Amino acid sequence: MDKQQLGQTGLEIVPLVFGGNVFGWTIDQKTSFAILDAFVDAGFDSIDTADCYSIWAPDNQGGESETIIGNWLKARPGIRDKVKIFTKVGADLEQPGKKGLSANWIKQAIDASLARLNTDYVDLYFAHWPDADTDIGETLQAFNDVKQSGKINAIGASNLNADQLQASLDAAKQRQLTPYQVLQPEYNLYDRSGFEGTLQELCVKENIGVVTYYSLASGFLSGKYRTAADLGQSARGEGIGKYLDIKGHAILAALDNVAEAHSAQPAEVALAWLMAARGVTAPIVSATKPQHIDSFAKAAMLKLSNEDLALLTQAGI
Repeated sequence: MDKQQLGQTGLEIVPLVFGGNVFGWTIDQKTSFAILDAFVDAGFDSIDTADCYSIWAPDNQGGESETIIGNWLKARPGIRDKVKIFTKVGADLEQPGKKGLSANWIKQAIDASLARLNTDYVDLYFAHWPDADTDIGETLQAFNDVKQSGKINAIGASNLNADQLQASLDAAKQRQLTPYQVLQPEYNLYDRSGFEGTLQELCVKENIGVVTYYSLASGFLSGKYRTAADLGQSARGEGIGKYLDIKGHAILAALDNVAEAHSAQPAEVALAWLMAARGVTAPIVSATKPQHIDSFAKAAMLKLSNEDLALLTQAGI
């Protein structure tokens, strides 16, 4: 598969990233290993996780996803050189002092993540959420220190708006520090207002890589959920009901139209639309079965026409 430059990180990635939030939540370690094997065998090379995944699941403490990925890396000698690992710091781990973006916590958290991941470096380290209680200069200096130590290769941020991203770029320039090189925003055919416009243009202008999360709107854009009765199909169904409105049904109709024309699945079309979107490097997408990886491969190879893209884009307005 063709690779793309991820902003100015120096990393080249196949333009679809696996979302590891499902590890230790909706799938166990054995299934996770099978999916990761299938993902790499299909030619993909980037895996996204976070120190907090999947703290929300019953009896979890956080770090489960990183641990499963680390166990997989350990069980597959030589595989580490073939994959890029992204992880994050900053979410509330529900333990004293283990949240936010202070220098002290970032430097502790990266060591804990590396231990769980069974690796001595992370390819891309994200600030998971903005931290209003910590000066952005302190956070950027800490990320730069960790990068200088060789524990991370590149830095990014998730969930920033345009003003916050611009402020971080200004702070980095003022202090002569490496700025955030990648943004991870919520963006998909339905949820577009948070990225499109000023934030999108800033990323393009500054050559900031963009990897999108909730790329299939929690699975809604797969087409599996069309009525309230469908919501019980998965653990994520409860959060999908909000999409079952006029706009959501219009998007599904457009996806069905384009999918039929290409002998594809709606999810493949939704991912292809993201891969063609201005400024987007790669969508992040999860799977719960190894056979889902075949669909990811089809999405990565799917070329939508200008007419297809226009139809889909208009449906989401």
